[in-house]
Amino acid sequence: MTDRSFAGLTAVVTGGASGIGLATAKMLASGGANVVALDLVPTVDAPLVGIRCDVSDDESVKDAIDAVVERFGQLDILINNAGIGAQGSVADNDDAEWMNVFDVNVFGMVRVTRAALPHLERSTHASIVNTGSIAGWAGLPQRAAYSATKGAVHALTLAMAADYVRDGIRVNAVAPGTTDTPWIGRLLAKADDPSAERTALEARQPIGRLVSANEVAAAICYLASPLTGSTTGTILAVDGGMHGLRLRPEAPTCL
Repeated sequence: MTDRSFAGLTAVVTGGASGIGLATAKMLASGGANVVALDLVPTVDAPLVGIRCDVSDDESVKDAIDAVVERFGQLDILINNAGIGAQGSVADNDDAEWMNVFDVNVFGMVRVTRAALPHLERSTHASIVNTGSIAGWAGLPQRAAYSATKGAVHALTLAMAADYVRDGIRVNAVAPGTTDTPWIGRLLAKADDPSAERTALEARQPIGRLVSANEVAAAICYLASPLTGSTTGTILAVDGGMHGLRLRPEAPTCL
């Protein structure tokens, strides 16, 4: 990417007021884009624009996208990042919890994309990037509902890419590993031993640390950029090697 690779484009980032979404919104803006953060609490600093949006409510989504286009006259890039977590096995969550996680993580992407499509179809640099997860590929303990939604996001990304490639709309996704975000911070705070839990999360990623929000944002911006115009239907791992690497345990040092 060049310093101004997004100049003249308008981007929407759902869940754009914190974590990966905020890091992405800032990076897009630094590249010259007009950036709108859609969030339940859309508190962001200039040059970002915040608009309240509940991705689980179709009218809220339509109103938010309409407001973006009314303000900037166009929509070129959609980052479907809004999501929630869930803990537990298949047996631990009731139907209401399963429906809630799918309603935000999967159906939320459907609602926002559906509202954005008429505007994206008019763009010469239309791009959609969805936020998936290592949980969509790897079996993680106590993440059944969350993992199911992220597997659905990966499949949805490929289907969308096939549906809209001839309309000039590229669709890709990122699959982050465990990322150092406020959500992970809240989970760690609930652990009996937060320090030990953090060490365990770091150890399961081959690079030996959590992924940073800026690293995920950089991957999202790469996929969204007009400079990657031949990339579509790709799910890009940003997981410290967790998905693809199988390291042997380190051998003990011989004295």
